[in-house]
Amino acid sequence: MSELFYEIQGYFASNFSEYLTSLGEHISISLLSLLAAALIGIPLGCACVRNGRWEKWVTGCFQVLRIIPSLAVLILLIPIMGTGARPAVSALVLLAIPPILMNTAAGFKGVPEFMTETAAGLGMTGRQMFWKVEVPLALPLILTGMRTAAVEIVASAAIAAKIGAGGLGGLILTGLGLNRTDLLLVGGISVALLSLLFGALFGLAERWMLRYKYI
Repeated sequence: MSELFYEIQGYFASNFSEYLTSLGEHISISLLSLLAAALIGIPLGCACVRNGRWEKWVTGCFQVLRIIPSLAVLILLIPIMGTGARPAVSALVLLAIPPILMNTAAGFKGVPEFMTETAAGLGMTGRQMFWKVEVPLALPLILTGMRTAAVEIVASAAIAAKIGAGGLGGLILTGLGLNRTDLLLVGGISVALLSLLFGALFGLAERWMLRYKYI
């Protein structure tokens, strides 16, 4: 155990800048994928609530895509997009859309009807009701979907190194190829801690945005 500790210590002493580069790539890919998934998933969730006929087909399609392993999606995208960050981000976006979409739809569906009726009685327009009544009430579930998607993205982004997109997955793959436990531990623990950090940050953001609930 002490030998393994010294190997890890030696890796950081010799390759700390390389480690920071991999960490930065991992965070960049994860944030870009989460942003793209939110920009697609949240409007689709709203549209599904507005048009109930869409919900079955839209959620069904993305749930089927979610069943397909991320690595398989990456391989399928290589002939179309080549290697690098683009196919990796595309695969991660497909993975992250379902929890955001479904939680958004559930959030808007859960808005009590009497709240919208009261808002209409007060003379609010449809746009005002949406932003001042529906969005605030749906926000807790939307944020929960974002947090779930963020954790899944960070954990799955390790696969991106398989097609040359960089990130912490490169350490894991190198560790597997060279049978180096120190690299496996550095890469695996870093990904796990990063996933926990993203989840914690979303938890803090939720507490801040919904601080009225905790008074």
